[in-house]
Amino acid sequence: MNASLNLMAPDVRANPYPLYAELRRRPVCQVEPGGMWAVSRHDDVVAVLKDTRRFSSVGLGRSFLPPWLERNPVATSLVMKDPPEHTRLRSLVSRAFSGPALQRLEARVRAIAEELAETVARQREVDFVAAFSLRLPVRVLNLFFGLEPEQWPRMRVWADDLLSIPASHPTPERIEEIRRSLEEMERCFQALLASRRAEPGEDLVSELLGAEGLTDDERMSFLFSLLPAGFETTAHLLSNTVLVLARHPREAERVFAEPRLIPRLIEEVLRYEPPAQSSLRLVTEDTELGGVRVPRGALVAVLLGSALRDEQRYPEADRFDLDREGPSHLPFGHGIHFCLGAQLARMEARLGLEALLARVRGVSLTGQEVSWSQSYIARGPLRLPVRFELRAGT
Repeated sequence: MNASLNLMAPDVRANPYPLYAELRRRPVCQVEPGGMWAVSRHDDVVAVLKDTRRFSSVGLGRSFLPPWLERNPVATSLVMKDPPEHTRLRSLVSRAFSGPALQRLEARVRAIAEELAETVARQREVDFVAAFSLRLPVRVLNLFFGLEPEQWPRMRVWADDLLSIPASHPTPERIEEIRRSLEEMERCFQALLASRRAEPGEDLVSELLGAEGLTDDERMSFLFSLLPAGFETTAHLLSNTVLVLARHPREAERVFAEPRLIPRLIEEVLRYEPPAQSSLRLVTEDTELGGVRVPRGALVAVLLGSALRDEQRYPEADRFDLDREGPSHLPFGHGIHFCLGAQLARMEARLGLEALLARVRGVSLTGQEVSWSQSYIARGPLRLPVRFELRAGT
């Protein structure tokens, strides 16, 4: 194993694409951290994601269970299941993310986006992550949970702590923080379930309670897993989009002049700077993949971010191209684990960008450092200082 092939190296987190290009020249190989087997070419990535028999999601919860934690609260969620259990659970919860359900939400999401965009426009120079790209999904996610406003800041802390569970060597103080967060989340979700059971409303918790065949443990696990997923994808998508616009002024000028290009912009950002960078699977039997023998029990990192820059699939893959034909569904996974919230994330990004572009006609970086998330699973700025140029009359 080559120690230079480290997905968590600081320079790789800032820009993983040169390493991905190197990996595509040896498409299945071991990388750090932990000697995972990285799959980097588009066709191999699709093959792994479609083959749930040899590349399983079952057991991932146990793989990420550190010795200081008694149980993984998302271990019984959809992302940790294969058919037939996955099929049963997905059919029971998918109604909350259907087209009609999202249509009912759209006006409320637009109102939130307009409010946040107006605040950003007044400030002009902001950390876009703190001012907009995190606030929008927090507020939207609360439409699903129905929490009181004073609990919104805790949702962000809970999501961060939940994502910290796979950390290998947290300090004793950090371990206690994570444990306290898990206990708070459990109490909050138990109270929500009890409240909606007594008085159903128009929210996800009520939908889950109305889905016959779900156990309360399965409902709790789904709520736990939805919390970080609901933040990460949309927040990173919005931030990555604004960063791409700041770094590609010619394309940005087109979009600011023609807001109807926003859906096309979102699709190319999803390919060029995808929020979801990788997905994990466990190998159930000795398997040959890309001409390489991968042993049973191995952990495979399916590099979505690399597949979406594969030159064999996308001409001039490293070029951001608003005129690229057709959306790619790979940014949200493939096969049975295709992201339930894909259309919700697209809708939030579209409405957020429409609200912004109605008020601003340009964006630039301030020169301050852009800091990146420290995860090989998802990627986006943690801090994005930008300056907006306002439209006349704003």
